[in-house]
Amino acid sequence: MAVHALSAQASDALRAAPFTYEEVGATASGPQPGYGWLERSAPLIRRDFEGAANDLFMWRLHERSGLRVQASESPLEHGTVVLMRLGLGPVALSIPCRVVDVINEPTRRGFAYGTLDGHPECGEERFVLERGADGTITLTITAFSRPASHLARLGGPLSRRVQQAMTTRYLRALDRP
Repeated sequence: MAVHALSAQASDALRAAPFTYEEVGATASGPQPGYGWLERSAPLIRRDFEGAANDLFMWRLHERSGLRVQASESPLEHGTVVLMRLGLGPVALSIPCRVVDVINEPTRRGFAYGTLDGHPECGEERFVLERGADGTITLTITAFSRPASHLARLGGPLSRRVQQAMTTRYLRALDRP
């Protein structure tokens, strides 16, 4: 799989779409009332921080996790819109998001995106790489979300398991070529 460019028409439509939640940027400040909270970290095997950050900003974490990715910009920047799909054909889940925050510090890189209309959940997810003094790289994923679609509401605990499984895939994806 590869990351593909999102058409100008689709990019414009997603940029004009409102977020499906009010707490834009709140993954940086902790759990939000009325939402489920997820926070998981894992050390990477690799030690090339710049390469890992490049992979993250080029959507490779998502693509290597099994999502089909179309993005308005790659590498991503604040305001980038992305349309991801999970599954095949007409039953594939559509996952539209917009980047709400970009972290670009010497030992921390990452971003957060928020959900747009059509996403099965509403909320935000943050992906942050941190390089320790000993050279280790840790990926931390934080998210707050609640069901937004009938499918996600009907899925109940199964929807949470899918989110947990995707998070596990994300935590392993940057160590894959």
